[in-house]
Amino acid sequence: MNAEQSGADILVEALCDLGVEIVFGYPGGAVLPIYDALFRSGRIKHILVRHEQAATHAAEGYARSTGKCGVVLVTSGPGATNAVTGITDALMDSIPMVVITGQVPTALIGTDAFQEADTVGITRHCSKHNYLVKNPADLGSTIHEAFHIATSGRPGPVVVDIPKDVQVATARYAKPGPIKHKTYRPQVKADPALIEQAVDMIAAAERPILYTGGGIINAGPAASQLLRELARITGAPVTSTLMGLGAYPASGDAWLGMLGMHGTYEANMAMHGADLIVCLGARFDDRVTGRLDAFSPLSAKIHVDIDRSSVNKNVRVDLPIIADVGLALEDMVRVYKARRHPKPDLAEWWTRINGWRARACLDFPESATEIMPQRAVRALWEATRRHSPIVSTEVGQHQMWAAQHYGFEGPNKWLTSGGLGTMGYGLPAAIGAQLGNPNALCIDIAGEASIQMNIQELATATQYRLPVKVFILNNQYMGMVRQWQELTYSSRYSESYSDALPDFVKLAEAYGWKGIRIEHPDQLDDGIAAMLAHDGPVMVDCMVAKLTNCFPMIPSGAAHTDMILHVSEVEGEMDDEAKALV
Repeated sequence: MNAEQSGADILVEALCDLGVEIVFGYPGGAVLPIYDALFRSGRIKHILVRHEQAATHAAEGYARSTGKCGVVLVTSGPGATNAVTGITDALMDSIPMVVITGQVPTALIGTDAFQEADTVGITRHCSKHNYLVKNPADLGSTIHEAFHIATSGRPGPVVVDIPKDVQVATARYAKPGPIKHKTYRPQVKADPALIEQAVDMIAAAERPILYTGGGIINAGPAASQLLRELARITGAPVTSTLMGLGAYPASGDAWLGMLGMHGTYEANMAMHGADLIVCLGARFDDRVTGRLDAFSPLSAKIHVDIDRSSVNKNVRVDLPIIADVGLALEDMVRVYKARRHPKPDLAEWWTRINGWRARACLDFPESATEIMPQRAVRALWEATRRHSPIVSTEVGQHQMWAAQHYGFEGPNKWLTSGGLGTMGYGLPAAIGAQLGNPNALCIDIAGEASIQMNIQELATATQYRLPVKVFILNNQYMGMVRQWQELTYSSRYSESYSDALPDFVKLAEAYGWKGIRIEHPDQLDDGIAAMLAHDGPVMVDCMVAKLTNCFPMIPSGAAHTDMILHVSEVEGEMDDEAKALV
């Protein structure tokens, strides 16, 4: 029989059994027994971040880029509350993550003890599941179950709160067998009859479109290959949400670009004009649909999703299929081929699509004196695409320009905060991705406002010698806020101008990074080349045109076909109902 161990040692043993190699965290009094166990074990690499929010985003970047579960370790009270933003972010974007939090001793819970917070209560609605472990004998099985819940079904964050006395008390640990939760048993295989019905609907459609999302990325690389095969054999065009970029290659013949609020004209018009929408691992969120009563009113809709609660939540569909989207795609491709359906004649449909493409909605005015932000992203793409880099972003205009103008050819290369829209996500996410992919080129495309949200993580990259690249599109404004103020509030720029920016080159150098400033279009290519030539971390401060807006754009409250392609199309101030939807 195994000897008794402390709860902290049981935790570390369980993490090792689960294959955990890296933990992102920040120590504090309520987790010191766990940190001591990590020190004595030496089998797990701990990454010391400078803020607990950054630990969660780094774990997200690690998980999203590797397909593994991210692990976070923080202390009680402020440590746990600082992690809440990242926990919510992971829930919104379906990122597998286990967050281990310290807690005051069980006898002190509820007494307002030093650094006590009701972590279970606080995280109940922003985590997939959470636990308060009160017995060290339950700790090992709880950790294994937490990983099972975080990684199966629709992935998400699970919080395990461990009081300090449980960490030091002793019990025996035995590695549990396969987890079979009493109530949590997500359906992963589709009903064969529904797959056959979906295939027949696709084969009969005259104007089909494949609407894809982050669920395909979460389903693993095979799902992306199956999507490409389904597009090939059906001839259907493909569009994607922000989170699904890379599942279908940007260079592919069927690619229409991203859809939604800042998606392409052809993608949104094709969604509206389709007679069949096949939704694969997406959820019809408000940034895609625009005004619901005007969203693709004449199409039949198939929705494949592993999360039953996402189906018929926003848009009523004709054929719901509850399944892992990768397994469903495998079945759809197999059945389509087995039934020997001829490749549909979609020539008329593609003629219409090519007419929408001819609008060239992503074109932008060039300048000989100012760097256009779209040009900066395209120059970065041209210089780096051969490296197949992992690209993260912060949140704002630069995020949308990156999605529009950086072509992703494969899954797990695009890391961004989609559902929550968290400024400060990109730098720690790039750090997590670099740790999970040590030989990859990892680039954070940032804004000068967002990068300051977790700027302290420059020290993390320096400490662990991570050659992360940060490429700032610096327009001296909170760009998306300014854009909405221009278009919605008659250019009343309330608190959106950054009046005291740091010198990012000097700031980078202070942290041991290389700093580069690009101020003129003629410097763009050489500046990017210098960034790539340096074998350590680099921060590029690229000064771009200050008042450039991100188009195309669907105004809030408008139909998804009512796209603004240029600022001259904006008339007056939006009404209060539209303002409420920004």
